[in-house]
Amino acid sequence: MQADGGPGDVTRPPASEAPPSTTHYNTRAMASALRATITGTPRRRATVAWARIVADVARSEAVLSRFRAESDLSRLNRSAGDGAWRIVDPRLYTLIATAVRAQRLTAGRFDARVLRRLEELGERAGVPLPALALPSTRGDIERRPRDRLVRTTEPLDSGGLGKGLALRWAAAAGLAALPAGAGLLVEAGGDVLVTGPQPDGGAWRIGIEDPLGSDEPLAVLELERGAVATSSVAVRHWTGPGGDAVHHLIDPRTGEPGGGGLLAVTVSLPDPAWAEVWTKALFLAGPAAIGPEARSRGLAAWWVRDGGGLEMTPAARAATIWERPIPSRRSA
Repeated sequence: MQADGGPGDVTRPPASEAPPSTTHYNTRAMASALRATITGTPRRRATVAWARIVADVARSEAVLSRFRAESDLSRLNRSAGDGAWRIVDPRLYTLIATAVRAQRLTAGRFDARVLRRLEELGERAGVPLPALALPSTRGDIERRPRDRLVRTTEPLDSGGLGKGLALRWAAAAGLAALPAGAGLLVEAGGDVLVTGPQPDGGAWRIGIEDPLGSDEPLAVLELERGAVATSSVAVRHWTGPGGDAVHHLIDPRTGEPGGGGLLAVTVSLPDPAWAEVWTKALFLAGPAAIGPEARSRGLAAWWVRDGGGLEMTPAARAATIWERPIPSRRSA
């Protein structure tokens, strides 16, 4: 994802590079770039908001990361299949509750229980997973909401949902430190959340990246408030144990990489976590079903077919202000 007026390559650009009321920040978190643009706010106050954003993302990472041995998620995954209930951090409980609801709403296309399959296909899925204490039955993720107790028969993948939730919480933490009327763009690993005015006072302009690698975006959309997320096979793909090309978007219904014929799906929704859910669910719907489903749900969705052809729903068309001419493009 590319955002106009984006953060650049330095943490605090000189005043000569930005108006006094616009400040850009840039660091790394969750193994990817974390960026923010803050408008309509004195630099000192913007820097306080940025510090809160960074601290909040660090908290999410400490709880939800599958690459940290002592995260709450890794501890829960080590107990998968042993039949014991575990009390978990509120953020992990929110992720699990959201994942359970997403599994139901997407008819099983979104399912957090794909971590072990990713490892079987050859991707290092995070902290090494232990052998299951019991044979895997792929049973339900069980919850006791009042006590934040959870047990599962399978290790769970925080994945894009964890990133979307981290973005939701971090943006809220930053906004709490900003005055009314300030603008904020936060980007984490390609997912974007915006609110308020951009530097020139209008809506934020966000580019949809080309999964085939061009520096020029495929399209640009305008968004005053909300989130944009993308699921793509442009980066996380490799050769599997059997010599076949595989990627990380596993169809839980088959246990195999899904979405053949698609390279990327982008969705815009008010909330980044649910934008993440629907990018994956639509990707796994496949090229024939993605258009009818996205239209029936009223989603603003853009997708790229093999070869680079861009298509979009009417809701996406209404938000799109520029498209790169591609001969194979057509409206869905």
